[in-house]
Amino acid sequence: MTETSLDRIISEETFAGVLEGEAEMFFRIANSLQFKSEAPRRRQQLYQLGIESNLLESFLDDHGAQHNQAFCFFRELVASTRGFSKVGFALEHLQRRFEGYGTLLDGVDPRRSEFLGSLERAAGFIAEALKRLLEAAREEARSLGLHPVEQFFPEERYTTGLVNLQLPHNLGDERIDEETPRVAEVASKYLQVCAMFREVGIRRIEEPEARETFFAKECTEERARVYEATVHNLQSAYDTYIRDTSHESADERLRSLRGHASAAFHLLESVTGLTHFVERHEAGGRNEEQKKRMGALVVRAEVREITLNHLLYWAGELILLGESLARDILSRFSTVQELELELPAGVTIHARPASLVVAIVNHYEMPVELEVAGKTCNAASILEVLIHAGSNPDERRYVFRGDVRPLGDIRALFEAGLGEDGLDKLPDSLAYLRD
Repeated sequence: MTETSLDRIISEETFAGVLEGEAEMFFRIANSLQFKSEAPRRRQQLYQLGIESNLLESFLDDHGAQHNQAFCFFRELVASTRGFSKVGFALEHLQRRFEGYGTLLDGVDPRRSEFLGSLERAAGFIAEALKRLLEAAREEARSLGLHPVEQFFPEERYTTGLVNLQLPHNLGDERIDEETPRVAEVASKYLQVCAMFREVGIRRIEEPEARETFFAKECTEERARVYEATVHNLQSAYDTYIRDTSHESADERLRSLRGHASAAFHLLESVTGLTHFVERHEAGGRNEEQKKRMGALVVRAEVREITLNHLLYWAGELILLGESLARDILSRFSTVQELELELPAGVTIHARPASLVVAIVNHYEMPVELEVAGKTCNAASILEVLIHAGSNPDERRYVFRGDVRPLGDIRALFEAGLGEDGLDKLPDSLAYLRD
């Protein structure tokens, strides 16, 4: 029996006829957004544009449009529209919800006005970019023989649910206790996020070449996705362990802390989307004429200026502004103690026992301070622990300060000889160190 190929080539004229019907809802929502947009409806229209763009892009990809000379640019316009509509939706959502987040910016009028100005500037840029992309999509469709509809999007077709329902992000977390929200651990996670943003050194950069250098090092699309995912996981941890609990009702600082994380997350969503757009159209191997045409519609240097100076900058600022809240919360909800231990006979702190101490601290994700010979360090840092221990090789007394939970496991580790007799000799309470 002769096998039949699953693919069949159709003419570009035939495909254009099929595409016209598939693109109807895309052009209808584009018409509504551009010519029938009102403030209360704009967020929903942007959301719907993202859906219709995604459906049309998938249809084009299923038919190989990205590899076809005639249709590749139209497909690129649709894909870019999808990306910008998602950014626009995130910014519109943030503009609507920010007043209810209760961030510390509410009490700092000059900075609050500066932030809202940046948000307005970014949203205006996205709106203008979408306008140009949609006009170009209509023009390109006509050049391909399509007849874009002039009607608006039908009311009954709007997607009603704008909230993405997701399960808790707790993979790898074996210590879930839904009865006792782990407030201190969430606050500690927040402080770790603060440390990440402080290390990145986010700042406004006006000089284009210096801005490009910063992006190449600190804000590639890959790194942008890490920033976004890190804050998203923090937000999810809060919702899993704190939201709608008695702790949240009793302490308004908790809601404010989540407000800082939420605002930063929506900004970082936008950073990821815009960074993807820039890298997508700077990547080698793409059609140079297509890149040139897209560059004329949306100037990539302007995209990066908005991304850094108005979005990423304020994501970092909002996270760091909430640092004092996280410290206050950690202090209130942690049972902080001091634990003084003697090194077991014949044991010194070298790489293996130091790594076990660090693993305990990171397991609980709560800050622990180590004092050796009067000098303190972060017990979650293998480098700092080794430096302090190595600088005082004759010191047998180690003092730990932190929450009782990691300190209890550190005591058990010392009593078990810091694992020098083998990890199989560790007590069951430290079984996680064997992994």
